[in-house]
Amino acid sequence: MKATIKADKKDPKESTRGFWDSLSRPIITLAPMADVTDAAFRRIIAKYGKPPVMFTEFVSCDGLCSEKGRPNLLHDLIYHETERPIVAQIFGDKPENFRETAELLAEMKFDGIDINMGCPTKTVVRQGSGAALIKTPELAKKIIRATKEGAGDLPVSVKTRIGFSKIEIDEWMEALLEAKPAAITLHLRTRKEMSKVEAHWEIIHRAAELAKGTGILVLGNGDVDTLERAEDLALETGIDGVMLGRAIFGNPWLFNRSRKTEDVSFEERLEVALEHARDYEELFSGKKSFLLMRKHLKAYVSGFEGAKDFRIRLEDVNNFSDTKSLVNQLRESYISVK
Repeated sequence: MKATIKADKKDPKESTRGFWDSLSRPIITLAPMADVTDAAFRRIIAKYGKPPVMFTEFVSCDGLCSEKGRPNLLHDLIYHETERPIVAQIFGDKPENFRETAELLAEMKFDGIDINMGCPTKTVVRQGSGAALIKTPELAKKIIRATKEGAGDLPVSVKTRIGFSKIEIDEWMEALLEAKPAAITLHLRTRKEMSKVEAHWEIIHRAAELAKGTGILVLGNGDVDTLERAEDLALETGIDGVMLGRAIFGNPWLFNRSRKTEDVSFEERLEVALEHARDYEELFSGKKSFLLMRKHLKAYVSGFEGAKDFRIRLEDVNNFSDTKSLVNQLRESYISVK
């Protein structure tokens, strides 16, 4: 299924950094995360603490190139103007589908495209996608070039890991650099390590050395939970930026430099939790399960007496109405305790 409007072609050997050049260094931003950084959560983050660039969850190129699959996946590419610059993250293993998907994303007026070459889950790896591409560097290069061909003037970046079964930073980085993406973000663990070990920040300087003089940006990711720590790492290692991930749970104020998270009142946390749940239902009712919203709600509700019991009760909410009722009960009990 072809996109109805085709973006202008460009020489795949050439590279554009597009919006990346307008971002202040170091670039401290939010990592794309499956079942987390959906349109509802991004809308909340953009309102309360917007990072310099935002990414969608990863979306399957194969699905988007399927007549049956595309209608079911387009809701994962919803975005609001307040999120700009907004980058669509995609995954797959077929260069031709990356080219076609890039044409679609250009038509949808995204600001950039990011290729997921790091997802470690078995279902994705078995398809030859995500982190599996580390084992097939020639295919990975074809995918980057095909995406650039379809992307027109949109910058194409890559998010990946430092190896599959072992650390292979030199070989893998050299392959990626040959294809000239605009930026490379390294999750500093191998696919085998998943998230079971500490991120290998001690080797990120090597990636920076390899990319020096290429014009290709290098960002690091893994185990960073504050803006201050991210900035220190960028300065210490010479990379262009750092992505934060899990620290965003229940904390849409993470990137708000004018306000400390600890100064956010309990009542405001509840109000934003309800706003998030309402946005989620409005955007995804009938398209995505409300069960995915529960983990966000649990993250908002922490740090007070009785929080554990309340999080258990959140296992039973199935929609915004349930959530509002339970939050109102919590308000009453919290006020009475105070």
